[in-house]
Amino acid sequence: SRSLSGDSADISSLLSQAMLALEDRPVLFRYTMEEISNARRTAVVRCFIDALTRGGPSGTPRPIELHAHDPLRYVGDMLAWLHQALAMEKEMLQALLDKVNAKTGSGAMSLALCHIAEGVCRPFKVRVEQVLASQPGAVIVYQLSSLLYFYSKTISGLLDTPSTAILVTLTDLRQLSQKMFFNSLSIHASKLLEKVEIPHASLSPPGALSQSLNLLKEVLLSQDVTVVPLETRQEDFTRILTCLMDPLLQMCSLSASNLSKPAEMATFLINCIYQIQSTLAVFEFNDTRIEALGGQCDAHVDTLIHEQASHILSCVSLAEIYNKIQASTVAKLVDVHGLDPATVQSALRMFDAFLATPDIHTLAECKLLYSGKIRQTVSKQASEVVCEVYSAIYTAMQSETSGYAAAGVTASRTPDQVKTLIL
Repeated sequence: SRSLSGDSADISSLLSQAMLALEDRPVLFRYTMEEISNARRTAVVRCFIDALTRGGPSGTPRPIELHAHDPLRYVGDMLAWLHQALAMEKEMLQALLDKVNAKTGSGAMSLALCHIAEGVCRPFKVRVEQVLASQPGAVIVYQLSSLLYFYSKTISGLLDTPSTAILVTLTDLRQLSQKMFFNSLSIHASKLLEKVEIPHASLSPPGALSQSLNLLKEVLLSQDVTVVPLETRQEDFTRILTCLMDPLLQMCSLSASNLSKPAEMATFLINCIYQIQSTLAVFEFNDTRIEALGGQCDAHVDTLIHEQASHILSCVSLAEIYNKIQASTVAKLVDVHGLDPATVQSALRMFDAFLATPDIHTLAECKLLYSGKIRQTVSKQASEVVCEVYSAIYTAMQSETSGYAAAGVTASRTPDQVKTLIL
């Protein structure tokens, strides 16, 4: 086995012939394989340490530890070296046992390869743990987790035993990196609720929301579709959103509670949800989450529609007239206080002036909406409410018992004409 303890082992046909001869003596065969695997294990560990600290012959490639400041490259280079080394060891063992019975050779090769790989577990694990302990940031930790997952699957293809030490080490390190990543997200989420920002006059989303969404975007963009399979990416996506979305929405609601007007609160929350939706829209696996956000947004849009319609009707004095008509129990409306001819005629004139320039009574909050589509929706549906109210007032005035015709008060436009002008 001494001839097999160098950096690489060349297997001669004489050596493979010797292993065939030993096959009939199981005890000697097993002892020989143990000696060979011990020698190769020592050689692989030595070569790994050399690759880390000294590099290749004449310094090429350069020592892996020169990149210790770059966590992703550092761990990636170590994993790539391990994968290549184990592939070479497997080729060596296949050549060694080439003439041996397939069943005997397969079992012996599997045991030897697992034993050889076990030697590098500790030096590799210590270095990866040092990288994770340096707290390189949530995005890097997540990328390391994906890298460890990829190489655990790749290396498992070389080994027939899933419970071998190297695979256990890779799995443990991935679980550690996953745990650290989600702990990092949880800490970030809890900090969001510790100091809630007061909304800016522009009703734009708070800075903490933008920062969190940028973090989320970086994490999701770092998902390498060639490294992590679809199902695992979907599981990660769901966990990441669950960890961040609820605290983000809670933070926005707490921030909105500092506003006094319903229209301000609705606009601010619509802008927040719109920014979240815009961030998630480019990623897969988000249909359910976007649908839920859409439902929340719709509720705030309804509030804004109500506020916009109420504002227009109040500005042209039709709100009070409509409410009095609805509440009236007498047929002759002109006799009701607040529905006298002069008051109604004045309101109708103001409404005519509004029809000439419908945008004059647009709420300032509506102009601050991020989404042009939502602005249009609010404007259109608020106008529909105004049309419905005007139609009800018009119908009441047209009644013969209302007394307005006799008083010389008439509405200059029909409901259909009003719809044509503002819808």
